[in-house]
Amino acid sequence: MKLQVPGKTSNESFVRATVGAFASQLDLSLEEMADIKTAVSEAVTNAIIHGYECQKGVVTVECKIIGEELEIKVIDNGVGIEDVELAMKPLYTSKPDEERSGMGFTVMQTFMDRLVVESALGDGTKITMTKRVANG
Repeated sequence: MKLQVPGKTSNESFVRATVGAFASQLDLSLEEMADIKTAVSEAVTNAIIHGYECQKGVVTVECKIIGEELEIKVIDNGVGIEDVELAMKPLYTSKPDEERSGMGFTVMQTFMDRLVVESALGDGTKITMTKRVANG
């Protein structure tokens, strides 16, 4: 599945519901479904708030099932992340004046089995998250 939406905060819940609908074809527990939706919400919110800095842009979400794994990619073509390692540290935020918690990547890592963040300044960010399905 591939979904492209304008980078507006109002689209976060739509993406969350769409990914949930796609994932529902798997035999997921309610906890697994909630984990996936929460991680997707964090990734999409990061793309909008940090990637596009609330300016115009498109967020692309790609989902696929590979064996017993659900892979989700959230991609923006925004400003990129200067230091991915620093950005992934708990409580780090590049926008402290906006009362951001700095826990987005930590939440994604906690709720998904694998998280890979690829980014380049001026070229955007691609977040790839994988969840192994317990019941396959």
